[in-house]
Amino acid sequence: MIAFVSGPVAALAPDSAVVEVGGIGIAVQCTPNTLSGLRMGREAKLATSLVVREDSLTLYGFADDDERQVFELLQTASGVGPRLAQAMLAVHTPDALRRAVSAGDEKALTAVPGIGKKGAQKLLLDLKDRLGEPLGTGTGGPAIGRAVTTGWREQLHAALIGLGYATREADEAVAAVAPQAAAAEGTPQVGQLLKAALQTLNRAR
Repeated sequence: MIAFVSGPVAALAPDSAVVEVGGIGIAVQCTPNTLSGLRMGREAKLATSLVVREDSLTLYGFADDDERQVFELLQTASGVGPRLAQAMLAVHTPDALRRAVSAGDEKALTAVPGIGKKGAQKLLLDLKDRLGEPLGTGTGGPAIGRAVTTGWREQLHAALIGLGYATREADEAVAAVAPQAAAAEGTPQVGQLLKAALQTLNRAR
């Protein structure tokens, strides 16, 4: 198993990064929140989880070991594959997921694309004794992204496209959260804006 990759970032895409390791470019699938902390040409270290399928080998990357562990634990639930587990971590931090499962919060899980009310109820049962208690002391909810200095609109739009939304839907969601971004103290955080955008899209459906 590849536990982590470390090296300069050679390329960035809406849902992945390429990290140069020993002269080899390793493609790593990442959440928008993780990608927002990476910069082209700068050193990065990502915890990783290798998913093996009959026709593919896919490496998933995470900001830390806790996020990777939760990614792997989520897949022990019935019907949860790596893509859905990654989508859950794109919307919520590991501790936010632990709080949601501990509190039986269906609404938090249905904020994730691909999870409906019945699916959320089933996941709450499956994950109840698997994720454990929140590690942090705060009671805040959704994902807390790394602050970005420029281009939050572009990063948010690319993240939504990467999660499978149409360009028109992404445009509307970005416009809907623009007031929230403008009201934020300091630099808007892509992770927080992504959750708000997903909630807007879910209400529109």
